[in-house]
Formats: sequence, structure tokens, C-alpha cells
Amino acid sequence: MTTVAIVGLGLMGGSLGRALRRAGGYRVLALDKDEETMLKGALLGAYDDALTPENAGSADIFVLALTPSQMPGVLEKFAPLLAEGALVTDTAGVKRPVMSMMQTFSARFPGLFFCGAHPMAGREFSGVAHSTASLYENASVLLVPLRTPLEKLALLKKMYTDAGAGGAVVTDAAEHDKMIAYTSQLAHVVSSAYVQSESAEKHYGYSAGSFRDMTRVARMNAAMWTELMTDNADFLSREIRALAGRLTSYADALDAGDRAGLFGLLEGGNSVKLSVEKDRVKKLHAAQDRD
Repeated sequence: MTTVAIVGLGLMGGSLGRALRRAGGYRVLALDKDEETMLKGALLGAYDDALTPENAGSADIFVLALTPSQMPGVLEKFAPLLAEGALVTDTAGVKRPVMSMMQTFSARFPGLFFCGAHPMAGREFSGVAHSTASLYENASVLLVPLRTPLEKLALLKKMYTDAGAGGAVVTDAAEHDKMIAYTSQLAHVVSSAYVQSESAEKHYGYSAGSFRDMTRVARMNAAMWTELMTDNADFLSREIRALAGRLTSYADALDAGDRAGLFGLLEGGNSVKLSVEKDRVKKLHAAQDRD
């Protein structure tokens, strides 16, 4: 029986707890600063027992399902209580500030092991009430080791596989943040900006799947995303400015009545999409460490 302690019983933490309890073979301890969240989590079966200073030492894996700014305070309290050999991990969507923090605590608590993690799963809703045992199914999990022994890395991979994940990609903090700026954060920025058009209120009867797809992630936890985007400001700003430049090329072609130029831009996007999607499963498996 593996004991997993989860601090932060929101969408990610609550879903992980529910998935592990459904899988079996895990005892889940949980802690959230909000008492109502703990009550909802208990009703949804997100944990077995509340995490306390008294039982923290039983945790094999200690999961920080929090924003980066919340993590140091939690570790100040719990790191001295964890048993030697426990693995500390997280679920945050940026990794450079998290790994810097983990490095500091690793030096202070050499008996603990650390590995950053970011499950590529989520919904446009937040909170434990929207958690689901199926959130991690077929998800890719990004892992950022910090002198993490292979057996601890294997333990973390197994936890996510048991929760339903399809595989793991081992990377470093800078590469993670660079790619996430494009694949996740930029999409949220574009969705947010797109839906703020004056035409949005009048879209009924004029829209279908394209509008729904473009606006889905405009619904977000603004406080959380503000922190994550600010922590990744350099990479995200670069992606936004590059996209703005590409969009300007489309507007220039339209303003000039340049049909050939517009066709070339649209066909170029189509070609890239086809190339990216070709052999998608094969490319995904090649990226993932599936041992």
C-alpha cells in the first residue's frame, strides 16, 4: 500500500485522489486550507483521511497540488515531518520557480527526494466539486527530476499510470516552460482575447463548433493563471508577440486585397497542421518515457 499525501484539494489534487482511490493500492491523505473543500472532498471520495502533522510521516509521496507561491510555506511546515526517503512532487503548470524552490529544500532536507511534475490534464472549471476520477486518463505527465533516484521516478510514474495517465515525458524546467508557453498558456491568452470582441454578445445563431473551441479556455481561474503566466513571462511574451506578428500578416493581405498572399498563409497553416498531426500516436510514444 502506497500512501500519497495531497496538499491542495482543487481540481488537480481532488481528481488525483479520486483516481488513486478508484485504482486501489493507495491510501490518500489530503489537506486543504478551506474546510468546505475538505467536506466536499470527503463526500466525493477524494481521500481516506485528513493529512495531519501526526500522520505526515507515513507519506511515500507528498504532492503539492498548489500554485508555486503557496508551496514554500507548506514545505516549511511538513518537510521536517516527512520520513527519510519520501518523494516530494507537485502539479504546477510552470517549473522554473518550482524547481528552484525544490533545490533549496533538497539542500536543507537531504533525506527527502524531489521531482517536479505537470500532468497535462485539466478542465475549464476549477475546484474539488469539478474533480473527476477520469481527469488523468490518457494524459501525458511531464516530469522534471532533481537528482531523483530511478526507483523514485518509477514510483511517481506508476502513481500517474495507476491514475490513468498514458505516459511520461522527462524534461528540464526551462524546456518545460518554453513548450508550455506555446501549448497551454498562449491558448488561454488567445481564447481570453478572442472572446472579448464586441461581437461575442451577438454570436447566438451565428456560431457553431469553432466559436466553442476558441472560447472554451477563456473560462479560467484568473488568479491562478495570472501567477503561472507571470512566472513564465519571458517565454509567454515571446510567443504572444510572435503570434501577433503572424496575425498582422493576415490583416495586411486582406487590406491589400492580396488573394494569393492570403491563400499562401492559409495553405501554410493547413500544411503545418497536417504535418504536426501525421503519425501523431507514434510521435507521442517517441516523446514519452514508457518504461
